[in-house]
Amino acid sequence: MSTNTIRHKSRSQPRPLRRGTNLLKYIQDVGQVSAAALLGTTMIASAVVAGGLVGLAISFRNLPDVRVLRNYVPSETSYIYDINGTLLFSLHDEANREVIDIEDMSPHLKRAVLAIEDSYFYSHNGINPSSVGRAVMANFQAGATVEGGSTITMQLVKNLFLTPERAISRKVAEAVLALRLEQIFSKEEILEMYLNQVYWGHNNYGVETAAQSYFNKSARDLNLPEAAMMAGLIQAPENYSPFTNYEYTKQRQAIVLNRMRQLGWITPEEEAEAKAAPLLIGEIKSFRSSISPYVTEAAVQELKQRFGHDAVLKGGMRVQTTVDLAMQNMAEATVQRHNARIRHIADQMSLVAIDPRTHFVKAMVGGVDYQESQFNRAIQAHRQPGSAFKPFVYYAAFATGRYTPSSSIADTPVSYPDGYRSYSPRNYDGTFMGNISIRQALEVSRNVPAVKLGQAVGINQVIEVSRTLGIRSPMQPVTSLPLGAVDLTPMEMAGAYATFASNGWHSDPTFIVQVTDSTGNVLLDNTPQPQLVLDPWAAASLTDVMQGVIARGTGTAAQIGRPAAGKTGTTDSQRDVWFVGYVPQLSTAVWIGNDNNTPMRSGATGGTYAAPVWRDFMQQALANVPVENFRRPSEFVQP
Repeated sequence: MSTNTIRHKSRSQPRPLRRGTNLLKYIQDVGQVSAAALLGTTMIASAVVAGGLVGLAISFRNLPDVRVLRNYVPSETSYIYDINGTLLFSLHDEANREVIDIEDMSPHLKRAVLAIEDSYFYSHNGINPSSVGRAVMANFQAGATVEGGSTITMQLVKNLFLTPERAISRKVAEAVLALRLEQIFSKEEILEMYLNQVYWGHNNYGVETAAQSYFNKSARDLNLPEAAMMAGLIQAPENYSPFTNYEYTKQRQAIVLNRMRQLGWITPEEEAEAKAAPLLIGEIKSFRSSISPYVTEAAVQELKQRFGHDAVLKGGMRVQTTVDLAMQNMAEATVQRHNARIRHIADQMSLVAIDPRTHFVKAMVGGVDYQESQFNRAIQAHRQPGSAFKPFVYYAAFATGRYTPSSSIADTPVSYPDGYRSYSPRNYDGTFMGNISIRQALEVSRNVPAVKLGQAVGINQVIEVSRTLGIRSPMQPVTSLPLGAVDLTPMEMAGAYATFASNGWHSDPTFIVQVTDSTGNVLLDNTPQPQLVLDPWAAASLTDVMQGVIARGTGTAAQIGRPAAGKTGTTDSQRDVWFVGYVPQLSTAVWIGNDNNTPMRSGATGGTYAAPVWRDFMQQALANVPVENFRRPSEFVQP
């Protein structure tokens, strides 16, 4: 059958009502009414109800139009996976549900549900007055509720359209709507909607999520004992749940099996075997936490910006993220390991790794312990990058065509007007080296040459380059900007350096590869569409110089035994230390600092603290990745 019947958006999803056993309790408590008299009375009342339905229908002209179900879909759980298909997280509103076709449901389950809920489903037209009498007799003889009085069609319209506040007239309304529903939909369509709609306990709506929770298997694979147990839950799911009382669950299962045998749908031997079979119970999955919460929260935020809150929580999305779980685990373990080493000087650390070829985020760690702090420092913490910002200035200089890595620049004292005072940049060690090459100035991270170069090319031009590289944080055109006088995120830094690594090809970093709905229709295809935003010669020249930072400059602690480029970053007050670097296949930013922004101890630098973290992670992440050389500046035309 077509699945369009039940797969369309809905704004709200009423919680299915549970039918109790109060009629049976009344019979047992009073104990003075004979079965025959009770049956006669019930059938007379049923006949009155049936005979008056046509007239009563006139009073229910304002009831919902059941034809809307042709364009209706229950809210469904969305699932988030890593790039290789490993489930990271599932998210949903009140209803944890996965809709499946009736052909994909176990025949045992369908028979078990019909046996206990509506054994005459295929022979009535939505209401079955005589079934009330049969249900009363069956329940009286069994000493327990073995069959309900409402049809499955009536239960479905009750769950979809009616609320407890309409209790006085609800039964008649159910009957009228059930008649209408049976005129429009086939029995198979109604049963499919019912089984996908009904509440099975522990926030599981629909048979598929229930089967996955109770038995760690799909609904298509349920055997007879499991199916009978599932069918027995419908009347009072939490009460009959095996997670609550396994013995009670088995008693309820036996009632279902007995009813199936009475109907001739299973043999006495099958009944006995199913009753004796132990149930291998799974676990409650509706409220499980994410495998990588920093990642999945960032992915959900990106999804909500694209699709909206309700679509993400109720739309049954299948989201393939860019993150490689194996690499993510490496990143998390690396951060925790190095945090243990340096926690006496800094309490937090974050790491972001991006593939320069796609700008897909491959790993992200927002802090040392998500359980202690859910604040994501990789994308939410804006901290000064220090000298890790200098490559933006040097690229801007190379892109003018007036400078090359061998150009000379003076590392000598200088002052600039700054309001009512002057600004005199100083080097980290307080000394000056005189005329030096741009290559040497960046390798050993001299401050004064960077400020002079920023003035030569124009601070506004440096800001423009930063914007081109994806920097969105506020930036002011201050003289000290080349030294990192701006607050940026590790995500922004890793993404910008990834564009350097790709010789100027840029895409906006993303956590999402593809999004489909539950039927496989593609909602978002994030196939990379990079654009060339930098001058390739200038980008290659910058990479060539930054290889020297690792080979013989301030970043020697980041050497990984293959061509790599990067830059250390340390703020004057030692509040933030960084190392951001890349190979052609991976760009990674590491930040270390204190959440309260207090300084670390004197002497803390990006080279001594952040670079070893970067090296540790990159060696693991690249263990099975072939060594690849950077393209040389000579391969491109100089502007």
